Amino acid sequence: MQILHIYISPEHNYFGHHGQPPGESPAQEVETVECVAGKGLVGDRFFDFKEKYKGQVTFFAHEVYERLCEEFQAMGVSPSVFRRNIITKGVNLNDLVGEEFEIQGVRFKGTEECKPCYWMDQALAPGAEAAMKGNGGLRAQILRSGLLKRG
Repeated sequence: MQILHIYISPEHNYFGHHGQPPGESPAQEVETVECVAGKGLVGDRFFDFKEKYKGQVTFFAHEVYERLCEEFQAMGVSPSVFRRNIITKGVNLNDLVGEEFEIQGVRFKGTEECKPCYWMDQALAPGAEAAMKGNGGLRAQILRSGLLKRG
């Protein structure tokens, strides 16, 4: 599995904004991120959100991003619009649901699909939520702390 992008955001744009406009906190791309077991990514909005939270970190496949950009003619749109933390290449993320896996010495447990929500229609294009069903990414818990870096 290759890590192409790492994003963190200190504030929520969609989570908790139902019935309101989205927030305006950009996802910040970083070269490295500290992963803390049981807590999440240092500097991210879900860090230490609640005990045993299933989405301490989220993954999204670059292959899905490319397909969506082509399907919605959204070339040049950053993968940060999906508000996932780690953009991967070369792995089927759905295969990691319920599995433990390791990247660069950091240990994770895939907890569930990161299901797309109605905000995706606004973030990318109308119809994006439906097009992402079954390929919204992976939510995971951090089991062993460490540092992740791009590349």
